[in-house]
Amino acid sequence: MGPRIRNGTLWLRRFAGTTPGVIAVVVVVSVVLCLLAGFACANEMSDKSARRDVALDRTEPLAFAAQGLYVALSAADAAAAAEFLSPGNEAAAPRQRYQQSLADAAAALAEATAGASDERTRQIVASIAADLPAYTGLVETARANNRQGFPVGSSYLSEASEVMQKSLLPNAERLTADRFAAVRTDQRAIAATPIVSVALVVLVLISCAVGSWILVRRTNRLANLGMAGAAAAAVLALLWLVVATGVAANALDTGASGASNRFESLAKARIAAQQARTQETLELITRGDIAAGEDMYNKHAADLRVRLGTDSVAGQELTKWSAGHQAQVTAYQAANYPAAVAQAIGTAPTSSATQFAALDRSLNDNLAQARRDLRDGLRTAGTALLLSPSGTLVLLVVAAAAVVAGVWPRLKEFL
Repeated sequence: MGPRIRNGTLWLRRFAGTTPGVIAVVVVVSVVLCLLAGFACANEMSDKSARRDVALDRTEPLAFAAQGLYVALSAADAAAAAEFLSPGNEAAAPRQRYQQSLADAAAALAEATAGASDERTRQIVASIAADLPAYTGLVETARANNRQGFPVGSSYLSEASEVMQKSLLPNAERLTADRFAAVRTDQRAIAATPIVSVALVVLVLISCAVGSWILVRRTNRLANLGMAGAAAAAVLALLWLVVATGVAANALDTGASGASNRFESLAKARIAAQQARTQETLELITRGDIAAGEDMYNKHAADLRVRLGTDSVAGQELTKWSAGHQAQVTAYQAANYPAAVAQAIGTAPTSSATQFAALDRSLNDNLAQARRDLRDGLRTAGTALLLSPSGTLVLLVVAAAAVVAGVWPRLKEFL
C-alpha cells in the first residue's frame, strides 16, 4: 500500500502541474466556493428571517406586556391611595380601578414572562409573586382600618406603598428593561450585514477572476462564458444580500428617532408619569412634610418633560397636570386639606386626577402608534428578507453549474 500511495501522490502532483490539472483545480475550487457561499447565504439569511419572526411574535409583545405590568402595578398603588382619600360612596370608583389594575398586572405578568427560562427572569417573577400578595394584604388591612376610622390605616397603606415602590416596581422595571434590550438585540441581528456570506461571495468573484485569467493563459481564449456567467450570478447574489439587508435595516430604523427607540422612550415616559402620580397621591396620606415626596415628584416630572418636550400634545397635557399639582400643593401648604384632596382625586376639569388621565391617554395613544410603527417595520423587514435564503442559494448553485458547464469543454480538449 505504501508504494501505491506514493505513486498516486506523485501522479497527482504531476497532473496538477499540467494544463488539464490546473483547469481541474480551477473547477474544483470555484465550485466548492460557490456551494459554500450558497449554503452560508441560505443559513445567515434564514437566521435573519427567523429572528424577525421571533421579534414580531414574541420579543416585542413581551416588551409591551412588561411595560404594561409596570403601569398596572403603579396604577393600582395610585388607585389604592385615591380610595383611601375618597370619602364614603365616592371610594367605589377608585376601588374598581384598583381591582382592575391588579387584574391587568396579573395578566401582563403572565404574558411578559411566558416561556422565560433564564435565571434572572425567574428571580424577578418569584419576587413579584411573593410580594404582590403581601402588598394586597396590607392594602386590605389599611382599607379595613380606614373604614372603621382608625388612624393606623394610613400606616398600613404607607407600608403597602413601600413594598410597591421598593420591590414590586423595581422588579417590573428590570423586567421591562430586559425585554426592551431583547427587542434591540433582535433588531441589530436582523439589520446586521451578513459578513460571512458577503466574504464568501467575494471569494467566489475572486476565484472567477483568477480562474478566467488562468484559462486565458492556458487555453489562449479571450473569455470563458461559464466563468463569466458564474461571476454574474455571484454579483446578483451579492447585490441581493446587500439590498435585502439594507432594506430591512432601513425599515427597522434603529437610530435615535426610530420606532424602537420611540417605543421604549414612550414606555419609560408612561412609567415616569405613573411614578409621579403615585407620589402625588401618597403625599396626602400621612399628612406630614411633603418635601421628600415633592422631590420625587419633580424628579419624575422632569424626566417626563425631557422625553416629551413642550410642543407635543402629551407635553401640553403634562403642563396642565403640573399646574393642577401645584394647586394641590398650594392648598396643602395653606392647611386646606379638603381642597388638596379634592384637587388630587376630584373629577373637576382642572383637578390633578382629570389632567393626569388626559396625559395618560395621550401617552398611551403615542405608545400604541410607536408600537404599530415598530411592528410595521418588522413586517417590512420580513418581506425584504423573505426570498433571500432560497434566492441567493439558487444563484450560487447556478454559478457552480456555470463553472462546470463553461470549463468542462476546455478540459476535454486536453483529455
